[in-house]
Amino acid sequence: MAQATLADELVLLAYRGDTGRSTVSQIALDLGLAAAILLELVLRGRITVDGGVLVADPADTGEPVLDEMLSRIRADVPRSAASWVQRLRHNLRELVLSGLVQRGVVRDQPEAALDHIPLHRYPTVDSTLQQRARARLLDVIVRRAVPDERTAALATLVAHVRMTPTLGLTGGAVADAHRRLEEVAAGFTGEENVAVALDPAVRPSVAVVVDALNRAVSAALGPATMRPSG
Repeated sequence: MAQATLADELVLLAYRGDTGRSTVSQIALDLGLAAAILLELVLRGRITVDGGVLVADPADTGEPVLDEMLSRIRADVPRSAASWVQRLRHNLRELVLSGLVQRGVVRDQPEAALDHIPLHRYPTVDSTLQQRARARLLDVIVRRAVPDERTAALATLVAHVRMTPTLGLTGGAVADAHRRLEEVAAGFTGEENVAVALDPAVRPSVAVVVDALNRAVSAALGPATMRPSG
């Protein structure tokens, strides 16, 4: 199984494997996916974020969705990360899910239309990528392992999209897990001295993208209500 992108992993964590339905806020997920694309392009050295999103390397990544988004950024005028989080989110979830369908990870299961709008569920066919993503996050949460940059990025996205409950935890463990993910997010963006494996050169770009995501989700959903216990 090929490596999943951050957007792939975020979608797979958001959708239940049995019902094929998302368990998180759709707008928060869409904003998270847009931020996941930007973070992925930063980590792959394709863009930098300094005032605006700038293309540092126009070469394709070999990932269709990433390359389509990179092409859009390359063809446009420089814009802020906040602007791109809003611009890229439209129809992005469908693109990511379509790619996972083509790879045999999920299947597209149409349902009866609602007000002439077709509905789709995406039950899991091959749970390998989802299980790997969840296992990496639980390793960081339970064993307090030092995350590599991709796991730190995923942990940050999960925390800011407010989807910690998708990790299969219950009760007070959800709040404790959310606190740990927030710690990792703080280390990932350089706000606190938390151990996170990340090239210091990309941390400023990462911090801008994460701040843009956090502001966008807060504007859409209001202040976060999940608070750690203790």
